[in-house]
Amino acid sequence: MFLLETRNPQMKRVYELAKKVAPSSSTILILGESGTGKEVLAKYIHFCSKRKGPFVPINCAAIPEELLEAELFGYEKGAFTGAIKSKPGKFELANQGTIFLDEIGDLSPKLQAKLLRVIQEKQVERLGGDRAIKIEVRILAATNKVLEKEVKEGRFREDLFFRLNVIPIRIPPLRERKEDIPLLVKFFLKRLCEREGIEEKTITPPALEKLINYHWPGNIRELENLIERLVILSENNTIGVEDLSISSLDLKFPMREGLIEKKEMELKYTFPEISEEGIELNKLLREIEIYYLKKALEISKGTKTKAAKLLGLNRTTFIEKLKKYNLL
Repeated sequence: MFLLETRNPQMKRVYELAKKVAPSSSTILILGESGTGKEVLAKYIHFCSKRKGPFVPINCAAIPEELLEAELFGYEKGAFTGAIKSKPGKFELANQGTIFLDEIGDLSPKLQAKLLRVIQEKQVERLGGDRAIKIEVRILAATNKVLEKEVKEGRFREDLFFRLNVIPIRIPPLRERKEDIPLLVKFFLKRLCEREGIEEKTITPPALEKLINYHWPGNIRELENLIERLVILSENNTIGVEDLSISSLDLKFPMREGLIEKKEMELKYTFPEISEEGIELNKLLREIEIYYLKKALEISKGTKTKAAKLLGLNRTTFIEKLKKYNLL
């Protein structure tokens, strides 16, 4: 297990702290915007802990409450329609290991109460069951929300927050660690070209400078997605500024009236001409959809219900689209 190379002092301190606290059993709360690499850091902490059990991740925002309860705590046969056999939950599966509760700030009040009980009693009770199952699990949680604010406004339990916030680790957004962008670009170019079985591509200094100056609302995930598009779509082995027109960095077209604070998107985009070979319309439409999903998340500060509303979608459809494009 390795971490991405960094030249940024903040990230170096994050890595040092993660390694220092990994051997303990303390609960860790990883804070940071979407796409900053919270799950990667959680895996690193688990790896350095030498715990014998597995690393079990679960995204608390991606699963409806009723299903999430069954996923976390398990269920007995006959607990509900369709429960034809018993199934252990994520906490049981993570026994002697680590459970990673991503997007913990989206947990419902009901499940917050159940989670608090698990932390306090170190045992779970399956849905439809009547016996307590002892567990020994290291809890790592992550959120892109400001939980102190969520507590103040009554959306998150204060007692649960204190239980989770034993050792907080904040990952800075990519815009605060621009010196790492050249390293990340080189890493992703090498890895993705190897994956595709093609000669390794390079990037020109002007193109790299443009990437460094971009604000990266989607953070490292957005950068990786961009490099993947460039690797697949650019025709030359050297990526220049002109190749960035195929990316979501260069979109410009207005939103419909009343949507997203009634502002226009201010990124440039040059629509490609249709050549004799044709164009990949689905790829272009995908770029557009990804851009608006990210922009809505940025404006809503990661609040998925609000972001979905900005795009005229219901929350379930919005989350399905985030999962489709690996944006969660």
